[in-house]
Amino acid sequence: MTMMPGHGLASRTTESVASDHLTAQRVEALAPTGRKKYKRTSLCSKTNVWRQGCSCGIGMAARPITAPFSELGVLVVYSVNLKKKENAFAHHTSEFQTKKLVVRRGQTFDLKVILNRPLHPQDELKLVFSTDGVDDSILVELDPMSSPSSKGWQVKIIKQFGIQVTLTVISAADAVVGKYELNVNECKAGTVFLLFNPWCTGDSVYMPNEEDRTEFILNDTGYIYMGFARQIKEKPWTFGQFEKYILNCCFSLLAHLEPSELQSPVTVSRAICTMMCAVNNGVLVGNWSGDYRGGTAPYVWSSSVPILQQHYVTKVPVCYGQCWVFSGILTTALRALGIPARSVTNFESAHDTGKNLSVDIYLDESGKTMTNLTKDSVWNFHVWTDAWMKRQDLPQGNDGWQVLDSTPQEISEGSFRTGPSPLTAIRQGAVNIQYDTKFVFTEVNGDKYIWLVKPELGREKNILIAVETASVGKNISTKMVGENKRNDITSQYKFPEGSPEERKAMEKASGKSSDDKPNNPSSSSVLQINVLQNSVELGHPIVLTLILKRKTDAPQTVNISCCLDLQTYTGNNKSHLGNIQKSIKIHGQEAEVILTMDAKSYIYKLGMVDDELVIKGFIIAEIKETGDKVAADTTLCFLYPAFSIEMPNTARVNQPLFINCSFKNTLPIPLTEIKFSVESLAVSYVKSLDQGTVPPGKSINFQIKCIPVRSGPRKFIVKFSSRQVKEVHAEKIILIQK
Repeated sequence: MTMMPGHGLASRTTESVASDHLTAQRVEALAPTGRKKYKRTSLCSKTNVWRQGCSCGIGMAARPITAPFSELGVLVVYSVNLKKKENAFAHHTSEFQTKKLVVRRGQTFDLKVILNRPLHPQDELKLVFSTDGVDDSILVELDPMSSPSSKGWQVKIIKQFGIQVTLTVISAADAVVGKYELNVNECKAGTVFLLFNPWCTGDSVYMPNEEDRTEFILNDTGYIYMGFARQIKEKPWTFGQFEKYILNCCFSLLAHLEPSELQSPVTVSRAICTMMCAVNNGVLVGNWSGDYRGGTAPYVWSSSVPILQQHYVTKVPVCYGQCWVFSGILTTALRALGIPARSVTNFESAHDTGKNLSVDIYLDESGKTMTNLTKDSVWNFHVWTDAWMKRQDLPQGNDGWQVLDSTPQEISEGSFRTGPSPLTAIRQGAVNIQYDTKFVFTEVNGDKYIWLVKPELGREKNILIAVETASVGKNISTKMVGENKRNDITSQYKFPEGSPEERKAMEKASGKSSDDKPNNPSSSSVLQINVLQNSVELGHPIVLTLILKRKTDAPQTVNISCCLDLQTYTGNNKSHLGNIQKSIKIHGQEAEVILTMDAKSYIYKLGMVDDELVIKGFIIAEIKETGDKVAADTTLCFLYPAFSIEMPNTARVNQPLFINCSFKNTLPIPLTEIKFSVESLAVSYVKSLDQGTVPPGKSINFQIKCIPVRSGPRKFIVKFSSRQVKEVHAEKIILIQK
């Protein structure tokens, strides 16, 4: 017996030809037997062999009924087993909630083919990968017998036993990602999803560290950071990239791209970023109005899963989202596609509408912001997504993390989107590097100018009273790799504030020397203000402790004006709380001044909008004897009352899990529209419970019942919200046993 070169296939003897009829009769015993009965047969038009249908499915054999002996020489593929379990394990895709095979490019996967007879050297065993199963969409065509390589893909026979043939396929490291239909000869083998592969050194999303890959690709829960620079709080977020419909949703959002565009993570990430936003005919409707009737208030969301699932099923934009929700769903989509991603929060984030790398705030003499003049803004925080990739479209040195932002702020090449913008370029001030690097640079580096608008001779005069070069872009944060802690990554975005490197980056970005900028009156001022507080306990008075510092011991009179407003996190004023005026005599170089405002100024206004509000204060101090003025601003968040929960350490699949909750309203006002909810990837849907209104001083106690449907260690998030108190949460990892 001789061997066929390259394939290890024996040439057929007279006895093997004579046994074809017997082999065909025995195929039923060798093939998978998932179907018990067959109600009808069909004739494959290409081979004229009677068999059960022309579609084989994943691992399912089409059983031959009868065939003339003269036709048994024709090679027929009875079934293709895509070996989903083994391949998914090897490709780190076992968690995807789909019956389809999901693999990563640049890595081998195996499949087993069952034939009606052993292979001949002259046989054709053609593997066709197409985008929708039609001939004109064929992307790759392989045949281990004659053409085992195509477009960087390869196939070879690794094992043959009679009519069973095991093939191994490897896709190109830069293959088109997407949803393929695989045919082996005339047999429809099934659907194969092909993803980017950070485990493959040849892939442009390759990430060398396994801990990083686990965090930025495989971790389906995490945190998004909110609040402001001096009072950071974490919001648990369920990314859920492996959940039902998520992968289908992602590829459906990329359907407008050409196959060549689906090879590069640069074009794919920019496209998926674009499609997260409804104004681009995408997923989520942005809304910062405070009125969220007809949808879900942005603060309520704590998972990407229901948003992406709802959009995929309905094909209608989902209402409503703000920056952290846009980041959450974009991070989910990128991880699902195989692009490493992390949600990132920039505190004191500048929005420079004038494109001059600065933020200009105009105040009247009471400290109130003049909205007709103030077009720029500084958000308490802003959340975007970083994606990891090589930038082969850019000069060397721009690989690694790239900023992507799907929040509809700025138009880039005709659509609301930002990025991908390299962190290396942002850090160096290379604002001309694609995409949108100048906008991101200003968000983390812009200087803030505070102007006093003063009437003078019937006209308004703008007086620069403060320049803050270190107040924008603070405590840039993401979840730490492998730990449930915050990781400060500010140094990845910018050089230390005030360092020569930081000033050089600013000069490079602006094209101006620092000598060309307006003088900072604060640096030469005889008076400085520091505000100690950063929070207010809900229901208690507002207390501001000011520390005034001077360069002289001479007695002086200082007139202080403080304006306090209720604002959203974007700096949008919702209600003016009032002004505090105070005049004091200072002796010595340092003095402490306390300003207070009654809780009644804000407590009844908390429910006016369905947003979490903060107190924003602008303070102007003037030395009466000299006329010198100085300004400072401060942000105060509310500290909410806590609630108590009890959750078990373990539970079982399909068995009730009980969560005991208790809450006491310690505020002087009733809390209305109270809702408790439980969310976990262990349960099939969010469990919520309305509790109506709780009067001041009253308590509620109740129990929430859940039925886990998945095993393993699973995070459970319990959330409390009301019209006045927007969100308090508790979380715990519970081991769900089978």
